[in-house]
Amino acid sequence: EHMVQESHQDRELSTCPRESPSFHSRFTALSITREPWSKQGAKDGAVGTSQGRASTGSGAATTPTSSITTALFEPDRDGQTPQVVVLVGAPGMGKTMMVRKVMVEWGEGTLHTQFDFVFCIDCKAIVLPMEASVAELVSQCCPGLRVPAGKILDGQKKILFIFDGFEALGFSLVRPEAELSSDPREVKPLELTLMSLLKRTVLPEASLLITVRPAALGRLRQCLKGEYYVEILGFSAARRKEYFHRYFENSNKADVAFRFVRGNEILYSLCVIPVMSWTTCTVLEQELCGKKNLLDSSKTTTGMIMFYLSQILKHRDRDSHRVLQQFLLQLCSLAAEGIWKHKVLFEKKEIKDCGLDQPSLLPFFLNEGIPREGEDHESVYAFTHLHLQEFFAAMFYVLEDDGEMASSLGKLEKDVNKLLESYNKSRKDLNVTVRFLFGLVSQQSIEYMDKTIGCRISAQAREKLLEWLQGRHRGLSLPGQALKVSEMDTFHFLFEMNEKSFAQSVLNRFTDLELQDTKLTLYDQMALSFCIQHWAGLGCVTLQGCSFQWRDPEAELDAVGAVPRAGWTGEQPEQVRCAEPPFPVLSCRLQWCQLSESCCAELAALLAEQPGLARLELADSSLGDSGVRLLCEGLRAPGCCLRVLR
Repeated sequence: EHMVQESHQDRELSTCPRESPSFHSRFTALSITREPWSKQGAKDGAVGTSQGRASTGSGAATTPTSSITTALFEPDRDGQTPQVVVLVGAPGMGKTMMVRKVMVEWGEGTLHTQFDFVFCIDCKAIVLPMEASVAELVSQCCPGLRVPAGKILDGQKKILFIFDGFEALGFSLVRPEAELSSDPREVKPLELTLMSLLKRTVLPEASLLITVRPAALGRLRQCLKGEYYVEILGFSAARRKEYFHRYFENSNKADVAFRFVRGNEILYSLCVIPVMSWTTCTVLEQELCGKKNLLDSSKTTTGMIMFYLSQILKHRDRDSHRVLQQFLLQLCSLAAEGIWKHKVLFEKKEIKDCGLDQPSLLPFFLNEGIPREGEDHESVYAFTHLHLQEFFAAMFYVLEDDGEMASSLGKLEKDVNKLLESYNKSRKDLNVTVRFLFGLVSQQSIEYMDKTIGCRISAQAREKLLEWLQGRHRGLSLPGQALKVSEMDTFHFLFEMNEKSFAQSVLNRFTDLELQDTKLTLYDQMALSFCIQHWAGLGCVTLQGCSFQWRDPEAELDAVGAVPRAGWTGEQPEQVRCAEPPFPVLSCRLQWCQLSESCCAELAALLAEQPGLARLELADSSLGDSGVRLLCEGLRAPGCCLRVLR
């Protein structure tokens, strides 16, 4: 009873926006791999460096929802049942949630019934120094025991001990065997009692389930034998969608939120990390409650990551802002060096040379990969996700350093112009880093990072970003032609910054928007919508061979509200707001965009509501007679001032 009551409390991050009616209704299965230590090892011979990938390597497999926790103690291919299982995952990967799932299932009698008793030791809550026996430790785990703990431990009972958050145990694990206990009633210093359980000198028949971050695997390995490792790889594509539907009480809202994320490739990829999915759902739920429509959302990918960082750093030791700032400077230098060199794995020496070997901070950002047994090379490190490495690489260029920091990895220059020019010429893989760069120098980001996370962002790069965006499109227009913007990434950069005045400064030098053969996701459309609304000098919109993300017209939301009218449609009736009246565009060319009859009602509304629109071209479309009749209704409207229709 105690176990079920404790496990139903949603303690993780302590910021759940509402009480969930059922623990099971929220739990979403994770992708995992399970191997005995002798066979265990991710790519490059290490565990813990999967960078948030929910796809598994050779021999590994994801586990279905119904048996996700059962798999922890299932017999292996040789028929051997694991007695010691280590659950490995970076912060926010869902280790504690899986432990609580085990406890709830056992407490309710649905699974893990091979155990008579389950006791969970929260390593983060242990206070040292103190003395205790195993029996006293058990009594603390379950204060309401009706049977004396000593009697339970003396009998032939099958017991599972869970150590949640092993990395929080700061004591040495190298102890002489003679100091350890074999009697569950013997009182010893708590570290020796815990070591006796881990090394199984006491209660050797008991089973162990230990959760640990990759950075602490090396220490844990010193005191275990015959253990099995389960690595959490995160949410698969199907599970990400499932999580959104489990999080939102309203299935329509879940569809809208997931479609928003699915259209943003960076954010969707990051949602492989469970706590990033939670962060995204939490933020989007607030947006949906306030605006009823995510097309008007101001939440950028940069903003989501900053919120994610603020959540995982809540649990760090209370380092001074200066300590955190210096650590982040070195971390960002490492990230930037890696991005420039296409490098995602870092040697232990590099970590030390950078001054990053700080146990209180490092595990929040980097996974430590431990080499397989018998291999002599050292641990390797990787960022929790590639996009997080790209985020910190962008931070390298804007994080204030008081002139004291120099990269020990080759003294990489903080040259924003070099980054931008390299991206323009050949390094298109720098797109995400450049996008984050724009997001980080917005005034809102600067204030949030300083107030919530405790690090200072410099705004000096803003002028360079402005000049670069204004100049990169000039060469695309021939002399005498109107200046046009024809790169979709420009709209993403401006949307990531999300500042009206900055967008106006960039766009008001141009008069035309031209996109060719582009499939626009919902997130692309949001970026376009934001820019067009702040583009006073826009005279002509030309879309050639473009299509828009499909949405089932039946999915218009009752609870969430329909997306505002006035826009164009692509391969299916998708509605996109272009701008508030008056519509600035004089000419709109929609050529080879697969327009159909179902688009014509929206086009008619556009004609009726936007008196500034003088020219409309609908080349190579299949409007049909009935579609043209709808279009004619818009032409007859008093507000229509169209001069040319092709």
